[in-house]
Amino acid sequence: MLASLFLIGAIWSTPQMSVQAASQTIVEDGIDGMTNAVNRMTGGIITYARWPGPAESHRTFCLVGTPQLTARVAPDLPGNGPRITVRRTTPGAVISNGDCDILFLGRLPIADRQRLIGWVRGRPVLTISDDDPACLYGAMFCLAEKPAGLSFSVNLDSIGRGPLRVDPRVLKIGHADGGTP
Repeated sequence: MLASLFLIGAIWSTPQMSVQAASQTIVEDGIDGMTNAVNRMTGGIITYARWPGPAESHRTFCLVGTPQLTARVAPDLPGNGPRITVRRTTPGAVISNGDCDILFLGRLPIADRQRLIGWVRGRPVLTISDDDPACLYGAMFCLAEKPAGLSFSVNLDSIGRGPLRVDPRVLKIGHADGGTP
C-alpha cells in the first residue's frame, strides 16, 4: 500500500521559530511498516531540498544517535533522485569531517544535538530528526509516530537560517487540507 502525503496546515509560532505540521497518514501493517514509511518520508523530504551549486548525483546521509522509529534508516527516493550513501557516525566525526549533506538525528545527548544544530547553521545540510516530534530543538524536519500513522513537522526558522532551500510546495500542500499558510 502506498502512503500518501498530507499536510495539516497549522502553523505554530513561538518567538524562536515557526513550525508547520504535516502528516503521512498511512503506515503499512506488518513488521516493516514503520521502516518503509520512515524511509519513504525521508526520501520524499530529500527530494524537496535544493543544495546550492550544481546538482549532485550523490549525497551523503549521516545517521547520528539511535533512531527511534526504525533501526534501518535508508531513504527511499522517488524517481531519479541522487544516489544516497547512508553512514552511521558520531557528532564529533560529523563536525570534523564536514562531509554530510543530510544529517539524521536519532536519540542523543542534548549537548551533542545542540552542538550539531549549531554546526549546521550556515551550511547546506538538511537536518531530520525522529527524536523531537514537536521540532523544538532545531532540526528542519521532525518525524513522529501518531495514531493515524507517521507525521512530520517543518521548522521554518531552521530552514531559513542556511543556504539549503526547500521547495515551497512542501508548505503549499497544506492548503489542500484547508489549512492556514
